Amino acid sequence: MASTTTKLMTFAEFEQLPEREGLRQELRHGALVQVAPPKFDHFMFQQILRDLLDKAAAAAGRAYTEVGFRALPEHEFCVADVAYAAHERWARCRAEQYFRGAPEIVIEVLSPSNTVTEMLDKEKLCLENGCQEFWLVDPERRQVKVSTPDGHTITYRSEQEIPLPLLNGGCLAVDSIFTPAER
Repeated sequence: MASTTTKLMTFAEFEQLPEREGLRQELRHGALVQVAPPKFDHFMFQQILRDLLDKAAAAAGRAYTEVGFRALPEHEFCVADVAYAAHERWARCRAEQYFRGAPEIVIEVLSPSNTVTEMLDKEKLCLENGCQEFWLVDPERRQVKVSTPDGHTITYRSEQEIPLPLLNGGCLAVDSIFTPAER
């Protein structure tokens, strides 16, 4: 049986692609992936998380939504739903044109289009390339799974607080993410 070899797309090739209105593009393991923009509820969770992290960080850094980053030099370009980094890291991005490595905190809000494999791959990629905390926010179950590079994973639920050692040592109440009044 004959096999075919598929050429992996490089980041340089990816960078030359035209922008597609209404879709964002990611490069995953050298394959181009088209991703639809977030729906309204998803977008609202992104904004709430961004605002909560910004408030907790005070002047230490910033959180942004829809952050593109190059976790690895070739064959990878991801977009985080929400990403937090110290001011110095954001400043370096201006000079380099792209965020290199993974942001300190990467947050993904689960949606029906996400697969388990996709989320596990993204978590692994981020934690192996500079991310200190990978959050998986599950709106349906109203919980947040936080994983760290040392292999620890903790799931936080209603009435619990997520410690924020990277953001001046405060805490974030899980309920503040899912409170309907804030959405």
